Amino acid sequence: MRQTVGALPKSGLLKTAYAVFVLGAATAIAGSAQTYSILHTFDGTDGAFPYAGLVQATNGDFYGATHSGGASSAGAIFEITPTGTLTTLHSLCPKKGCKDGEWPIAALVQATNGDLYGTTQLGGANGDGGIFKITPAGKFTTVYGFCSLGPNCADGESPQAGLVEATNGDLYGTTYNGGTGCFPDGCGTIFKITANGKLTTLHSFQGADGANPSAGLVEATNGDFYGTTLYGGANAGGTVFKITPGGKLTTLQLLFPERVRGW
Repeated sequence: MRQTVGALPKSGLLKTAYAVFVLGAATAIAGSAQTYSILHTFDGTDGAFPYAGLVQATNGDFYGATHSGGASSAGAIFEITPTGTLTTLHSLCPKKGCKDGEWPIAALVQATNGDLYGTTQLGGANGDGGIFKITPAGKFTTVYGFCSLGPNCADGESPQAGLVEATNGDLYGTTYNGGTGCFPDGCGTIFKITANGKLTTLHSFQGADGANPSAGLVEATNGDFYGTTLYGGANAGGTVFKITPGGKLTTLQLLFPERVRGW
């Protein structure tokens, strides 16, 4: 299992001040006065270090993930009511090998079937990240484990971004590493996956067309998906791209040179 860029070490986790989950409410009053309330403070046992924002489900509650903490310090999926009652729905990595995934850093998305879908950087069936779903009531299911196609992870590895549900009902996303370009670690991929877990790799970045996407996609009104890569492109500073649902990628913008890493 290769080291993932951006992953936080577990060592010394409990010696570090845990993140605080804050939800503020701004009220338009004379003089622009605002009210601010801390709804919940994580203590590690219920999660720690939430990287991403929340999604409000159709039941009115908010759902999210913490990068670390939980029963095994590998992250947790939680629900919190608008008034601040938090419930830990699932602590990741309950068994050796973390087959359910570990270290989620992206927000969840609620699909039209009512389930919430998310990604993990590491863990999963092959230790290189995965996709999971969880019901609002807390039933957790592993949907896909990356690096299932050979030692070079042709299907991608280590997703850092969340998923987007397209109008066709499938979920689309990116992986930071893996794919069939830029060996040995790969430059990342764009994929689609059905709600039941059938994954199709739409594009493997080759470096010149971008590398290492760390953000999610957005579906435009024209039906195409738009996104960015952190590195790669002709100027080695990343790219802006669009990709059709069928997998045809077009580079729209080459960003400025990146002095840390070149291609």
